[in-house]
Amino acid sequence: MNNLTMSQRTLNPVTAAGCLTALLLLASCRDQPAAPFNREEALRSFELMEGFQIEVVAHEPLIADPVAMEIDESGRMYVIEMHGYPLDKSGSGSVKLLSDEDGDGVMDKSVVFTDKLVLPNGVMRWKKGILVTDAPHVFYFEDTDGDGRADVKDTLLTGFALSNPQHKVSTPKYGLDNWIYVANEPATASKLYMDEFGDTGTEIRFPGAAGSAVLPPNANGRSVRFRPDRHQLEMLSSATQYSNAQDVWGRQFFGNNTNHLYHEVIQARYLARNPHLAVANATHTLSGYGMPADVYPITENAEHQIFTDVGVFTSACGINLYGGGLFPEQFDHVAFVAEPVSNLVHAATLKGDGASFKAGRLLEKKEFLASRDAWFRPVNHYIGPDGALYVVDYHRRYIEHPEWMADDIVKSGALYDGKDKGRIYRITPVGTPGPEWTKGLQLEKSGNEELVRYLSHKNVWYRKNAQRLLVDRQERSVVDQLAALATENSQPLGQLHAAWTLEGLNALTPATVAALLDSRVPELRENGIVLSELLGGEHAEITKALLALREDPDPRVRFQLLCTLGALDTPEAREARMKLLFGDIRDSWMQIAALSAKAPDYESLLKEAIRRYSSTDDACHRLIERLTSMPGETGSHDQIRSLIAEAIGARDRHAGGWQSAILTGLARNKATDFRHEDYNSTRDILVKAASGHPYPAVQEASLNLLRITGLPKGGPTEKVLAASKGILENPSAKTEDRLHALAFLSINPDQALRPVFYRLLTPKEPVGLQKAALKVLGEMSGTEIADYLTDNWQQLSPQLRDAAIGLFLAGEERTRILIKALENNVIDPSSLDFYRQIYLMTLANDTLRKKARVIFKDESKTEERKKAIASYSGALSGKGNAENGQQVFARNCSVCHQIGGNYGTAFGPDLGTIRNRRPESLLTDILDPSLSIADGFDLWELKLTNGESRQGIISTETPTTIALSIYGSAPEIISRQDIESMRALGVTIMPAGLETAIPVQEMADLLAFLKQP
Repeated sequence: MNNLTMSQRTLNPVTAAGCLTALLLLASCRDQPAAPFNREEALRSFELMEGFQIEVVAHEPLIADPVAMEIDESGRMYVIEMHGYPLDKSGSGSVKLLSDEDGDGVMDKSVVFTDKLVLPNGVMRWKKGILVTDAPHVFYFEDTDGDGRADVKDTLLTGFALSNPQHKVSTPKYGLDNWIYVANEPATASKLYMDEFGDTGTEIRFPGAAGSAVLPPNANGRSVRFRPDRHQLEMLSSATQYSNAQDVWGRQFFGNNTNHLYHEVIQARYLARNPHLAVANATHTLSGYGMPADVYPITENAEHQIFTDVGVFTSACGINLYGGGLFPEQFDHVAFVAEPVSNLVHAATLKGDGASFKAGRLLEKKEFLASRDAWFRPVNHYIGPDGALYVVDYHRRYIEHPEWMADDIVKSGALYDGKDKGRIYRITPVGTPGPEWTKGLQLEKSGNEELVRYLSHKNVWYRKNAQRLLVDRQERSVVDQLAALATENSQPLGQLHAAWTLEGLNALTPATVAALLDSRVPELRENGIVLSELLGGEHAEITKALLALREDPDPRVRFQLLCTLGALDTPEAREARMKLLFGDIRDSWMQIAALSAKAPDYESLLKEAIRRYSSTDDACHRLIERLTSMPGETGSHDQIRSLIAEAIGARDRHAGGWQSAILTGLARNKATDFRHEDYNSTRDILVKAASGHPYPAVQEASLNLLRITGLPKGGPTEKVLAASKGILENPSAKTEDRLHALAFLSINPDQALRPVFYRLLTPKEPVGLQKAALKVLGEMSGTEIADYLTDNWQQLSPQLRDAAIGLFLAGEERTRILIKALENNVIDPSSLDFYRQIYLMTLANDTLRKKARVIFKDESKTEERKKAIASYSGALSGKGNAENGQQVFARNCSVCHQIGGNYGTAFGPDLGTIRNRRPESLLTDILDPSLSIADGFDLWELKLTNGESRQGIISTETPTTIALSIYGSAPEIISRQDIESMRALGVTIMPAGLETAIPVQEMADLLAFLKQP
């Protein structure tokens, strides 16, 4: 172990003895986990939100490996069993049909409805059977003879990619608009299992339906909606993983592993109208509490894989927006999200935020449902006929795919541990009686008029199923009854479903749409606007009603109106769009909606944006950038040159704000060939503006545009470059001037300038200038920069190290140098953040990938340390006392650490999120801290120009100073001009040898204290 010799200004080894820095690191532990809990133990293991109760409704051996479920209108429960995950494509998947024969609310009979499926993962009731997603297909199964087994199998859709099972078509849902929605995303390239999961998909089509709609292969990696009866098929504007949900008003919500909840704000049909509008993302991330957001597991003996980011969302799936009508009213705006890796169900609250929404935590620092059982794997949620929330528990030892696991686990033979287990839980408010629906439902036998009444039921399960049945029956005898309900103001949800049912019956009328547009309920007005699109544009009274909503008080209504009016090219529609846009211009989604119009008036919008421009509001700035990034498709070279000349020549009180926005937007215009000879004179103007314009913002924007147009040849350019070199090499010049000079020189970097750029990589220089020089060097070809970084790694400050790692990853040869530096301990593995570690461990190059996995697995220990750790086996097997452990923490740890902001000093990392770590992992990190050092908590030595030195943690950096945290005193602010050199010592501030300070029983007590909630 490293022995530190510290001056009086450094950490005192005695008082620092408890700094558990390495505890926040992910350590892949290979110890055998505890056995899965039986059903009784599982129920006792749950921590559920106060006021709720949980019970088992289905369990092994009736079901195993459940991933999805459906309860039909007769009370039959269909359960998808995905036995083949993660690697078995032999056709082991099946659908079970469960029933409750004795009526006690627990399923006791199981029939194989259909089998020989590959990796089925979603089910939806449709017609007289079910739809099942099983890439590359969406199947339809039906039992025609009533024996509980399907005898009809039809392929409705085909062409989806069969790539990594976690990333394929899934979760079919019947939408409010009578379309069926399926989740889908781009084929995830497999590097280790190409034979099994290398399929990238084919054209998506209705097989056997000649002339029907066809989508590109795998729908270009986007989710899909379709109407089988009409052979309609469309791509959505976004993609999702194993999450696909609508709220009760029909808005679409998705999620993926780390982004647990996002909203598809603008639909594909609007974006398709204007091919000149480039939108990077049609979705809005809703989390207002981080992304990936923290989660709070209570798992005992959790066994996490090398790619698992502990303490945050890493496997979010199975989104369900509650609408069952049984829970308290606050749950009408709650989304449930499963997190199987952390063995919990998260609840997020939703509230409006302009055109979209914002999510918050329902509970602070705890989850709606969490289990101590490491085998509890919630993957999906379902709202039943009783309004209860049903949780599908896959119940496996491992939930990660082998692509993302350590090799020894893959080879252990344990990948399928738990494939004979699985449970479905029912969550209800305390005191709710058992489910009655298991004794049978009569919805299927309901007459049409009764089904219409069910459209107003408080439970979305009844509303959706009644609507589906009415549309399926195509019974027009209830059209008048539906039309009456659609105008009944006292039943908003009944109005909503009645209107959409009329659409499904091809019986929608202007009167119904007008009633919704005139509703007091904003969500009905929003749906009325959408439904108006289906009537066509020939109804003058509907158009008049739409235009009357341009000052609607609800932002979602205004957004939908702006989207819908984009199809109309009339003076009145253009005027309304202008009013809507500038009334909500701070909402970026309103800008996108306005520019999605099939005939936006660019010139008028640009003039109005410039007229309204305010230097204190960046909304118009963003709009101008968007507008000028688009005209390359429709504008001539003369128009673009005129725009550039106007922007450079104009002088007003906004100091170049709107002018720079024009130039910035043009620089993003990929359609215009700025290298064309028509721009020769423009390049000269830009050089002059970039080097001497009175507005710095215009200087920078001109410089960025020059990167696109290229520098003109000739004397003026050479003079500017020479002057820039002089400014860059002058340490007395202003930092912003030196950065600007460096940017000029980097447009066409001269190899002869390499030494100049390298001389900037010194602690004396402002960190921003160092990072900019590093970026320029990284953009130059070759591996010279990688060799330099390796040789000088110990001198690079934390901010530079992060940028430097990015340069190493730019190309295979540089990455090879990085891997070698990691292997030789020149660069500590903790210098790479979690996602860069994952990147290296999933490289396509087989040799480099294997080396990276060895590096980041890093279980190497000296024999002495192994013996020390082994001597504490009693701390793992014995029972600890958490109250005594708090005293141990106070004596040994609180000098550097806090837990959740309490109990100690915030010098080292807070230990509040480590309670779900395995005791073996905690013990290893306490006794062997130098195995790895927590990012940001390594020890640095700074040598000063006056001959003194300092040691401590670099807490912050600014362009001119470094703040060094020194234990026992306030951080010392050191000027960069006073720093001669700096280097990382490569050791943790927590010394080894705690086995001499903490007896075995006290260690058991400490572990108990650290692991308690």
